[in-house]
Amino acid sequence: MSALWTSSEIAKATGGTAIGDWHIKGLSIDTRTIKQGDLFIPLKDERDGHDFIDMAYDKGAAAVISEIDVGARPHIRVADSFKALQDLAIAARKRSSAKRIAVTGSVGKTTVKEMLAHVLRAYGKTHASQKSYNNHWGVPLTLASMPKDCDFGVFEMGMNHAGELWKLSKIVCPDVAAITKIARAHLAHFASLQDIAHAKAEVFEGLVKNGIAITPSSFQSRNVSRETKTFGYSKSDDAYIASSTCLNTRSEATINIKTGGGVQRLNVVLPFGGKHWIENAALALLIVYEMGLEDLDIAVNALKNMSEISGRGEVHKLSIEGKHVVLLDESYNANPASMVAALNSLGLYEGRKIAVLGDMLELGATSDQLHAGLCDDIVKQGIDLVMMCGTHMQSLADILPASQHGGLYENAQACLDALRKQVQDGDTIMIKGSNASGMHSLVQALKQKYLIQKSSIQNCGEAHVI
Repeated sequence: MSALWTSSEIAKATGGTAIGDWHIKGLSIDTRTIKQGDLFIPLKDERDGHDFIDMAYDKGAAAVISEIDVGARPHIRVADSFKALQDLAIAARKRSSAKRIAVTGSVGKTTVKEMLAHVLRAYGKTHASQKSYNNHWGVPLTLASMPKDCDFGVFEMGMNHAGELWKLSKIVCPDVAAITKIARAHLAHFASLQDIAHAKAEVFEGLVKNGIAITPSSFQSRNVSRETKTFGYSKSDDAYIASSTCLNTRSEATINIKTGGGVQRLNVVLPFGGKHWIENAALALLIVYEMGLEDLDIAVNALKNMSEISGRGEVHKLSIEGKHVVLLDESYNANPASMVAALNSLGLYEGRKIAVLGDMLELGATSDQLHAGLCDDIVKQGIDLVMMCGTHMQSLADILPASQHGGLYENAQACLDALRKQVQDGDTIMIKGSNASGMHSLVQALKQKYLIQKSSIQNCGEAHVI
């Protein structure tokens, strides 16, 4: 593996002083996941990363960036390690000719990022955010880790408050920036959906000259001063879904992309079930086209073979005390829009359907109303049993029909104990909640004890045309 950075390059980028002559293969801010040959960058949060410098060296770090004296060991001495990370990210951008894409939104941003990364690898060397590294340190870390010979860079950007996204966008300077959807999330920090839209539109602030801005068709914000491309279901959109069919583990759609000479009609097949997957694919295909990659058949073929994304619809087979069930893992985070999408996916399955729902957090004064509002979709999707976990789920528990009420539990462990007693052979179980609700740990506990194999279920649901 060739060097990602040399000591002299890092010193020049950060304005720091290099001790020793060395090179690094990767970057890390976490000693729990550091790899041999990485550069360790200690950041200050709840803990000061400088306290872990010795551990980083012990685990194989080639060097560190440091605000403190670490002796003669290989390092870059700087005044501010976080600023050094940002400076290194900017240097990575400037030294590369890669086309850069920024993706944000209330829901779907990780999925679209993963779709783009998967598809773009069919066109050239692609670098993308790991996991959901989308915040003030995750974005510069991803950019600083980008090899200089990349063709494409895909960057997921998240925010909790206004004023955060424009800073990230200015660091990345994307060629294309896209918003997936505006939905009720982080309402503890925003007065309205319109305020969320304004904050999300900050992603366009760093666009290069003649860069492309893409939004959902219904998007409006005072912070968008340029012409935008849109995606949705209307023929006026630049990418529009003409028709679609969803099964539980497969979706098909006709997606039309407007071109200079007319319309490209694409027959898209996805190995996932759900309307939201099709909408995400429409956005991803529009981004690919707007980047100048006009042979979209390559992208369509790549989408057929996309792998599942952890915590976002992964399907597993379990045997719980001899009862064979399907687990639909939607446990990575939740807001009302993503919760409804997960319920819709569960609704595509035959047999008895169980939803295990954890609290949705950061919803502010509207929390009770939004939790209770899930009841309509639960009934609409024919969910047979709903098990609820957390204090905020009380609002849903209070109005849920008795026939569907599976109990309200204090924590994930109590919910798991009850779930084991409730399951029947042939059930499908969907689990979702905000990260702090503990739903991911519930999924991990089920998989650790009861997993049979990765599901290979195909086309075993009734078709739903949308």
